[in-house]
Amino acid sequence: MPETLAALRAELVKLRRVRGTFVALLLFAPVSLAVGALGGASARSALDAHSPLLRAGFTPEQAGLDGIQYGQLALIVFAVLAVAGEHSSGMIRTSLLAVPDRGRLYLAKTAATALAALAFGAPVTVAGYLVTQYALGPHGAGIGADGVPGALVGAVGYLVLMSLFAAGLAAAARNAVVPLIVLLPMVLAGSHLLSLLGATRELSRYLPDRAGAELLTVGPHDGLRGLLVLLAWTAAALGLGLLRLRRWDG
Repeated sequence: MPETLAALRAELVKLRRVRGTFVALLLFAPVSLAVGALGGASARSALDAHSPLLRAGFTPEQAGLDGIQYGQLALIVFAVLAVAGEHSSGMIRTSLLAVPDRGRLYLAKTAATALAALAFGAPVTVAGYLVTQYALGPHGAGIGADGVPGALVGAVGYLVLMSLFAAGLAAAARNAVVPLIVLLPMVLAGSHLLSLLGATRELSRYLPDRAGAELLTVGPHDGLRGLLVLLAWTAAALGLGLLRLRRWDG
């Protein structure tokens, strides 16, 4: 246990000192808050004008969680760089000299990624909701509205699990390019587009981001199914990443 904690502390220090990784983590907050503010202001204008352009099924409670759907892109980049950066730079050899037990090193890296995602995800999720409601003005909803506290907790869990999923894919690929090429388009639009097509709508419900989105849904939703699907994807990605690290010959 002391060795594992020492490895974890070392990985947390690396996250702060590697500029690209730390910048990606820091971007999560302004992106999430900016999208939340702009979305709230836009929705307020549409509601005040009784515009038919407001998206179907709009609720102020759900709108308060829109910002992190885009902000998570920064967290995904962070998680990928946090794990794959050492492979790209060759520093993984130095890390293995310091922590020869590859399982312990991998646990420290993924735990550090999860802790960082949690530390940033929790306050930004709450702040993003409040910023959106402020921008909505008289149309806003309180943070204690029905279903909101649970959705906020679910949103934080979703962010942590998606970060771990990205970290696992990065470890499996041993580079940042492939995971980012796959994950960013999928989260930004790909799985959503699949959900609109009749032939792929049911399949899209089992993609990690679409299933995980159930966790941050306010109102009727299948949160347990979404959690189990996302957990399965995350466990598979982390397991594959560990297998690849154990087999890496340097």
